[in-house]
Amino acid sequence: MFGLLMNDMNRGELADFLRRSRGRLRPLDVGLPEGPRRRTPGLRREEIAQLSGMSFDYYMRLEQARSPQPSTQMLAALARALRLGDDERDHLYLLSGHRPPAARPAGEEISPGVRHLLDRLRDTPVQVVSDLGYLLTQNAKAEALFDPVCKVDGEDRNIVWAWFTNPRLREPYTAEEWEQGSRRHVADLRVTVARRGGDAASTNLVQRLLARSDEFAELWALHEVRVNRNRRIRMHRPGIGTIEFDVETLLTPADDQRLLIYTAPSQRPSRTRIFSAGGNKG
Repeated sequence: MFGLLMNDMNRGELADFLRRSRGRLRPLDVGLPEGPRRRTPGLRREEIAQLSGMSFDYYMRLEQARSPQPSTQMLAALARALRLGDDERDHLYLLSGHRPPAARPAGEEISPGVRHLLDRLRDTPVQVVSDLGYLLTQNAKAEALFDPVCKVDGEDRNIVWAWFTNPRLREPYTAEEWEQGSRRHVADLRVTVARRGGDAASTNLVQRLLARSDEFAELWALHEVRVNRNRRIRMHRPGIGTIEFDVETLLTPADDQRLLIYTAPSQRPSRTRIFSAGGNKG
């Protein structure tokens, strides 16, 4: 379903992504007049064709999953017309069978450089996760903060899987943060699946999630694309109270491992609560 080799075009996924991306744009976003009321949201096919400099017939065939493979020049024009961000642009290339410059093979072995950083950040909660969301390791501060749900062994070691299948993982968060977290996890996984070319590991994870979680399936169908980078989270922990922290995400050059650093905003009560969690372990 998700298998994709470079030079192989995934017409169905590409067509869906183009339709969804077009539907999220308004005429004013691309410098066009609103005009009379539209029957459906988003831009019309002919408007995207005009903005990208291609024929309406060819663009229509792209959205109908029956076109030949577009060139990289055509994809660049489409990315500009659809106002795609970098992650979305790379996703567009991969679905079309072209490898974007940033795409590289992924792995789960922790690099010496990442281990060196982890060893030095003993007073701050730190986790290392793979591009697919597998928790590879964490220090004592992070273990105390997220215990007993996030562990480096067992089925729940995959944070995305745990988020959609283990209700305990969401207990510390508000309903609003549940929704934001769910969309963020799915959009990030979309990027990874395309970057990996739909390999066995990513395909298996997505298929298991689709079979297990209706919420995941609904969000997957939206075809949103966004890499998890930096964000702010509020959570409630027994014995600690409500805490707020910033999550700084450092990517390895191959984008296959992420060092997550949890820091409290300065001059906030959360700062003392976070740094006191876990005692002197680690």
